[in-house]
Amino acid sequence: MKLNKELLTYLISGGITTGVNYLLYAGFLFLDLPWLASNSIAWAGAVLTAYLLNRCWVFHSGNRVMTELASFVGARFLTLLTENVLLWMLIDTLGVSPFPAKLFVSVVTVAGNYILCKYGIFKKEVSCHE
Repeated sequence: MKLNKELLTYLISGGITTGVNYLLYAGFLFLDLPWLASNSIAWAGAVLTAYLLNRCWVFHSGNRVMTELASFVGARFLTLLTENVLLWMLIDTLGVSPFPAKLFVSVVTVAGNYILCKYGIFKKEVSCHE
């Protein structure tokens, strides 16, 4: 039952995080910022949202904040690099519009983010008494 609740809260928080990401991305594109700048700024807002939701609501982490936050941002930075490369391929190479390209790329990154969080960043620390 715990796994189902965790997965459900992850999906909900992921929806919220994705909403923040897309709203920021669309807003910056609307302001005529280039797609790369728009995606990178939106990423920063989404990462902060995701960290807070994942730490407090999904994984109920009691780990040290600064260590955990550094790991989280580092892992998500890999996601940013992956997103930007895939967006470059879709937008600049294949001519896909920036917003549909972002939708496609998100499918690739969501699963990776869950795995990185579940088994890397928010894994439970093992104590001597366990």
